[in-house]
Amino acid sequence: MTRNAELFERACRTIPGGVNSPVRAFRSVGGTPPFIRRGAGPYIWDAEGTQYIDYVGSWGPAILGHAHPDVIRAVQAAAADGLSFGAPTEAEVELAEMLAQRLPSIEQVRLVSSGTEATMSAIRLARGFTGRAKIVKFEGCYHGHADSLLVKAGSGLLTFGNPTSAGVPPEFAAHTLVLDYNDIAGVEAAFKQYGDEIACVIVEPVAGNMNLVQPVPGFLQTLRDQCTRYGAVLIFDEVMTGFRVGPQGVQGRTGIVPDLTTLAKVIGGGMPIGAFGGRRDIMAHIAPLGPVYQAGTLSGNPVAVAAGIATLRLLDEPGFYERLEAQTRKLVEGLRNAAARAGVPFTADHVGGMFGLYFRDSVPTSLAEVSTSDTQAFNQFFHAALARGVNFAPSAFEAGFVSIAHDDDVIERTIAIAGEAFAELKR
Repeated sequence: MTRNAELFERACRTIPGGVNSPVRAFRSVGGTPPFIRRGAGPYIWDAEGTQYIDYVGSWGPAILGHAHPDVIRAVQAAAADGLSFGAPTEAEVELAEMLAQRLPSIEQVRLVSSGTEATMSAIRLARGFTGRAKIVKFEGCYHGHADSLLVKAGSGLLTFGNPTSAGVPPEFAAHTLVLDYNDIAGVEAAFKQYGDEIACVIVEPVAGNMNLVQPVPGFLQTLRDQCTRYGAVLIFDEVMTGFRVGPQGVQGRTGIVPDLTTLAKVIGGGMPIGAFGGRRDIMAHIAPLGPVYQAGTLSGNPVAVAAGIATLRLLDEPGFYERLEAQTRKLVEGLRNAAARAGVPFTADHVGGMFGLYFRDSVPTSLAEVSTSDTQAFNQFFHAALARGVNFAPSAFEAGFVSIAHDDDVIERTIAIAGEAFAELKR
């Protein structure tokens, strides 16, 4: 038995499914997950010492690559002074200022400990601010595992073909309206019928949890227009896209200004952190200023904040995002060409440092279209690539991530390995 298999068998005895987050279990692709021992730059190594080129990147945070020395030094320095105080620190003020400076839509921000906590709190705040109950989300978008959001959710739930979760009472989800992503007419119809009851719309402005799906022209603007018209709060869930697709996230790329934004992943540089922020008049409703309660013992954790500050400073380097997007484009174009040479139905898409792989002939614009992908072909491709040392996300319904450490040699090696994996599908 391999070391990875031994660890997985051991984990299954004390951890449900052997993992602490479902997609790690390899349920959709089959096989045994490698247990990761360390990472450096674009690489990770498993418990058996096998090296992989990594395109998971801790599901987005590793935009600088793994174990960037400046971030590690910042974490070590912060940890030497204490791990947690349950009291304000100067560093958390600095991180809040950095977020507000970088995202003009954020006038005030509250730090929390995860993306789920950020989205859950933002929705509660929107309900408290508007005095309304209904929320709008989109099929295939995943906003964490809060009860009212596990309705036709994406990410790991979608991978298992189970679009809802047991343990969520029907009355919890009764106020959640689920619409089709990119369906402009559906949005307008929902607001026409329920506009005065809708507290907020929450959306991944570029979806990354049903694979990568970009908004069609006019979709995000329709959300902005309808929320403005009916007095609802527009929430951009930029947990994944924030500082990953550009220096101001999707809102900077599109010019669409949300009322609230949720963040995580990149803003912690790999440490557990989240944030939600936006208009000052809305944020004034959060305790201790207002009646909407939210609290967290480890919110603004000094070690996580230190990692976030160090990461954001490094993203300010001139040309950073241009280089990141150029490398992602090289990867996507190279994978398309490799699949075409092998005669495999395949396409790919990208935005910023995110990309999507689809075993179908065209780039999807909705969950329904993503669901027509050949998942069996993806599973075979995934294992063929992994066996050759390339780690893609272990699901046909997840986006991938490129870091600034993925240089030309790494990208070219990935494309060559993918070519072998594509060719294997045709045997």
